[in-house]
Amino acid sequence: MPDERKICLSGRGLTKVFGGGSQKCLAVDHVDFDFYEGEVISLVGESGSGKTTLAKMLLGLINVTEGEVYFQGKPRDIHTQKKKKAYWKNIQAIFQDPYSSFNIFNKIDTVLLDCIHMRGGRKLPNEEKVDLMTEACGFVNLKFEELTNKYPFELSGGQMQRLMIARIFLLKPKILLADEPTSMIDACSRATILDMMLQLRDEIGMTLIFITHDIGLAYYISDNVYIMEHGKLVESGCADEVILNPKKDYTRRLINDVPKIYEPWDLSTV
Repeated sequence: MPDERKICLSGRGLTKVFGGGSQKCLAVDHVDFDFYEGEVISLVGESGSGKTTLAKMLLGLINVTEGEVYFQGKPRDIHTQKKKKAYWKNIQAIFQDPYSSFNIFNKIDTVLLDCIHMRGGRKLPNEEKVDLMTEACGFVNLKFEELTNKYPFELSGGQMQRLMIARIFLLKPKILLADEPTSMIDACSRATILDMMLQLRDEIGMTLIFITHDIGLAYYISDNVYIMEHGKLVESGCADEVILNPKKDYTRRLINDVPKIYEPWDLSTV
């Protein structure tokens, strides 16, 4: 039976080269992939493997050196600022460092209102806008009345990550790229943030792409896992297949590097 799922984002021969001559760095090397609607994907690799560079190309934050990104089956066109903004309505990101994700001069009200305006709600009555912001904050267990007129830097790291998810709740993109979204918060907040993102995926049917070096996290949350090494996708498949039956030595090493509390740690590869 053919796969009836729709491809929302794909890449063919995606390549990114920084610099030139003797200083040339091949960050992403002819990558191919198909991401489906409603799927949870993890791009896994060590620091420097090219996963964040690939994410930035998918977001349109850096130019593609070679290859093509396809959005909803058509070549992506973001050659003008207007087209780029239209694309960003459909693809958004949560970044690793919540402290650098907000403009420090904008109050939380402005952050959330910008999301409402981006979705075409600029002319809504003020009371309706407040209701939308209250609902978004409530989704992430924050109280809007306690946040209004505050700046993001007055919040804790966990609260700022929740505010990032409240933005996504208002924007309702088709694709969310989460680049190490829980690496700077404590373990209790980490589980809560992940559950909120998965709940949001279930509610609006968006595709969720995690960028992470944590292969345990990838196994816990993902439908499919892609392993990156030196800019290449070296292994991919469903989470059980990749993690429980890895084919590549690099994947096995990533799995073996996860500390296990019930057996001695092997530090020989460090």
